Order: sequence, then structure tokens, then C-alpha cells
Amino acid sequence: MDGLGIRFGGNHAVRDVSAALPAGQITAIIGPNGAGKSTFFNLISGFYVPTSGRIRFQGEDITRLKTHQVVGRGIARTFQTTTIYKELSVLDGVMIGHRVRTRAGLLDALLRTGRERRDEEGSRDGAMAALARVGLADQAARPAGALTQEGQKRVGIAMALASNPKLLLLDEPAAGMNPEETVRLMALIRDLVSGGLTVALVEHKMSLVMGLADHILVLHHGQKIAQGTPAQVSRDPAVIEAYLGGHAHGGQMGQATAPAAPTGAPHA
Repeated sequence: MDGLGIRFGGNHAVRDVSAALPAGQITAIIGPNGAGKSTFFNLISGFYVPTSGRIRFQGEDITRLKTHQVVGRGIARTFQTTTIYKELSVLDGVMIGHRVRTRAGLLDALLRTGRERRDEEGSRDGAMAALARVGLADQAARPAGALTQEGQKRVGIAMALASNPKLLLLDEPAAGMNPEETVRLMALIRDLVSGGLTVALVEHKMSLVMGLADHILVLHHGQKIAQGTPAQVSRDPAVIEAYLGGHAHGGQMGQATAPAAPTGAPHA
């Protein structure tokens, strides 16, 4: 991202952000409420078109591509709320995520052409592979809405994985999860990255961020105020001020695995 920004009327939701997401690693985007984190994700994934700056992915300028084109380039995302088709089987819902990789059109579907049948078989295989990656292959035939909250979160991740992404954007993946579920989610994300995926996540649970992220990008009022390792970011005076400025002492900024922060720094 080079000088990335978007304005809604007179409000700069994201302003002049230049940053990189290192391949094969986990980058966490954090910041106080209203910092512009979800808007930043919406820009990367093509839901919003920036009013300034550009986005390059694997050497290609994708700044003005439509959402389905961004997905086709290898960027997939999940959302803050679990967005799955609860009335469908787990398998059928995840197959939808693979459709971006198919070629059959409406006429093929109506006539049940050979291309449509091949695409459907490919989508089924791709969906089952994605479900295996998130540990839900044995739940494929169940209605998605019958799964636990953790299970539904995994279905959402599988839908994104079914598009065969290189970069996976996770928007508050641990929202609504208890500590045990959060630990299992962290293990899943580590496994995905070990398998060659690049992950960027927005998350408020600082124990997850500090225990999982290789790099952290900090936004405040739509601007980047820090970027670095968890240890570096937890000591940055601008980051400490941003969190203390919007929260009481003992706010969101945490110290799960990073060394202790200086006296006066907030703790989870």
C-alpha cells in the first residue's frame, strides 16, 4: 500500500497509509475503536475504491479492480460477523467460495453442460479440501447453522480458503469466542501460514495479537502511527498514547509473549 487513503465527505477514514504485508507471515492491524481498521481491509479487498494512493499485489496494481477480480488475483477475506449460509450444508456453503475459480455461466447451468458438471465437481473437491484444512471435513453434510460458534467461524474461513487465496484477510476472527476456542483458532491460523498462506488480521483481543502476529500495523484516526514486531510496537510511545488516550489505564494494549512494557504502559 502506497499513500493509501479514502475520504467519505470531509472525513478521512484512512489517510496516507504506506505499509507492506510480508509474504508467508502474520500481520495484525490494530488500533482503538474508529481507527479505520475495517475500512483499511475494505480497501485491500476491493469493497472500497481509494480516493488516493495505490495497492500493489505481487507486482500488479490492483487499486481499482472490482471485488471479484481482487479475489481472482488471490486475496480473500472473512468479516466481523459470521457470514455463512446457515440453511445450507457446510459443504454447499463452502462450494460457493470456490465459484470464483469456475468458468461456467448461466447458460451452462441451465443446460447442465459438461463444463458446468466439471466446474461443480471441481468446486466440491475444492470445498472439501478447504474443510479439511480447517478441521471440518467430517461435518460437511451438516447444516452450517447447526454448528457451534467456533464451527461457524471455521466454515467462514473455509469459504475464503476455497477461492485458493495467497493472502487471507481475517476481520476480528476471534469475536464471540471464549479463551479455549481462541487458542484453537490461533493454532489453525499458524497451521495455515505454515502451509504457505499469508495472513493479515484485524483483532481486538490483544492476547491473540501478541501471541500470534509476526508484525503489527497500528492505525489511529485513519493514519499509520507504528509498524514493527510485537515487542517494538508495545514500546512505541505513540501507540501507548493512542491507547491510553481512548481507554482507561489497563486498556486494550497487551503483553502476551512480548517482554514487559515500560512503566505506565497499558496491559491486557
